[in-house]
Amino acid sequence: MDRVSRDNKEKNRQHYNKLYADYSIRNILIWLKDLDSFLDGACATETSWHALYQDGFKDRLEDKKVMEMGCGDCVNAAMMAGLGAEVYANDIAEASGEIINKLNQAWEFKYPIKFVKGDFLKNNLEAGKFDFVVGKAFLHHLTLPEEKEFLRETARLLKPEGEARFFEPAVNSRILDEIRWMIPVKGRPSKLNRKKFIEWKENDPHPDRSFSSLHFKNVGTAFFKFVKIKPVGTLERFNRLIPRGKHNIRYRRWAFKAEQNIPLLINTYLTRSQLIVYKEPLQ
Repeated sequence: MDRVSRDNKEKNRQHYNKLYADYSIRNILIWLKDLDSFLDGACATETSWHALYQDGFKDRLEDKKVMEMGCGDCVNAAMMAGLGAEVYANDIAEASGEIINKLNQAWEFKYPIKFVKGDFLKNNLEAGKFDFVVGKAFLHHLTLPEEKEFLRETARLLKPEGEARFFEPAVNSRILDEIRWMIPVKGRPSKLNRKKFIEWKENDPHPDRSFSSLHFKNVGTAFFKFVKIKPVGTLERFNRLIPRGKHNIRYRRWAFKAEQNIPLLINTYLTRSQLIVYKEPLQ
């Protein structure tokens, strides 16, 4: 692994250990008690859930072995386990393992969640073991050399009929990307505020790399026969212009439905994010 990748990995480890230190599982337990309602609401209004759980993913999980890369706050790992999946949750941050321990102690899952500690590439997991490999906003944390190795390992771990599903940001329009950086959001200053933006960028755990749909298509074809990229959030991205509340929620519900009618070429160019599906691993 090159020095840039090693430095990036350590930056991510420190960042997410700090972020998830003493993380409360209270909300996760509340959501598990009414899992169907939680997923219905999340998939109708939140981009990452709407993307990842498309194509009946929720109903395909029971008794399946699932590896989640970058489990983070472990909400998705808990939901998949709550749906009856045998979940292996990996993260470089030790704090995620502590969350998994709390969840297993507080909730009786059909299969207790197994935490896979540290570097995903060094765990020597059994080949052809998993029905699904999942990443919810994960690949974009990797440098391009790292991403290539992670996808090679993903193909090795999947069963022949297995499937990899990743929700990732999409940058297919340079104009929209430049506008995005100029608009301040919580935790990130505007690029127009040059000094603060540079300070933020120095601490940002995300490497500078391509997030284009074409990139994810090309890198996927090296390891999988089947590659599908679906744009998500082309219209939903404008919800930030609407104050939080019922009108914002109503807009997001409408946007996810309406953007399905946008021609694919335009939708891909303007989209905010994407669902990436890889199948038929090349062994």
